[in-house]
Amino acid sequence: MEERLRQLTAAVRPRAEYSVVHGELGLDHVRVDRDGHPVVIDIENLLYFDIEWEHVFLRLRHTASQYQQLMADGLDEDRLALYKLTQHLSLTAGPLRLLDGDFPDREFMRGLPSIT
Repeated sequence: MEERLRQLTAAVRPRAEYSVVHGELGLDHVRVDRDGHPVVIDIENLLYFDIEWEHVFLRLRHTASQYQQLMADGLDEDRLALYKLTQHLSLTAGPLRLLDGDFPDREFMRGLPSIT
């Protein structure tokens, strides 16, 4: 895993342009106000970062047909690959941290299949 992370990281080139990223954007995080303007809600995770981070999350969260409505051209494929792996690792590690505490059904958690 460490070698794969090193390979993916080495492929990412510096860039000069970043974007405001929601961090966990979903279709349910956009509302329409009385004047018909979109309003983004649930913004506590906003950050100034690579837009690819948001698109990896959008792909994880939505079906392929939903994501097609949100797609953007010109995304950096190297960044997408790195962020996909890091987000999958994060989603795997979170539930496993429950086992460090007093989670009430530890055997159930241990029996969950891992993401491959």
